[in-house]
Amino acid sequence: MVLQLQVWAMMFLQEASGQAAVSFDPRAMWGQMGWLARIVVIVLFIMSAWSIGVMIDRVIAFNGARQQSRQFAPAVAGALREGKLDEAIKIADRFSKSHLAKVVVAGLQEFRAHQMSADISGEEIQASKRALERAEAIVHAELKRGISTLATIGSTGPFVGLFGTVVGIIHAFEGISTEKSTGLGAVAGGISEALVTTAIGLFVAIPAVWMYNYFTNRVEAFDVEMGNSSSELIDYFLKRTQKVGAGK
Repeated sequence: MVLQLQVWAMMFLQEASGQAAVSFDPRAMWGQMGWLARIVVIVLFIMSAWSIGVMIDRVIAFNGARQQSRQFAPAVAGALREGKLDEAIKIADRFSKSHLAKVVVAGLQEFRAHQMSADISGEEIQASKRALERAEAIVHAELKRGISTLATIGSTGPFVGLFGTVVGIIHAFEGISTEKSTGLGAVAGGISEALVTTAIGLFVAIPAVWMYNYFTNRVEAFDVEMGNSSSELIDYFLKRTQKVGAGK
């Protein structure tokens, strides 16, 4: 298929070189396209708009999470060093976009609920740990929202463009059959359909794949940060429990 496209493109260029310069007119090209090729182009533009929307949404969400987490970490660490759980929870509530705050506040609230009892057992520490794990899973799902769409667009975009390529080749042969000639006028419309849809398919797919890999790496980095914060918080709960037990 690729070899056939190259042969048709060379024929197109060789014949065009002996004539007047051919100008690129999107409106004229759109008018020459068949209805199937137009549907392919419309579908590709919808896929492109969807992927751009996901990219913008994830960039805003990830940058907000990163910036607020950098402010949240030292603030909550200072409150915990002073043993002010209520103050730490209030601080976490102020940073609603921080992935760390969403996880830490779940563990703090669970631990505070058990701290009201007369004794804090190991089972209650495990309950706080499970609360942290549930919060991590929820935040992970929120961070990955829409990213799988980029993978789908990146993998299917070239095939949608390839479908347009096949339609363009069929259109070119129809032109040859109608004109009873293999000249430029007979195949120009079909070849333009084939090349344009192929190019648009690649234009849609390549950025989607790049951004999917980029966002996946960022989510993995966020997962590591949330895991480290959860582990440090459990250590803090254990030390605090030991201090309470020693003071009795």
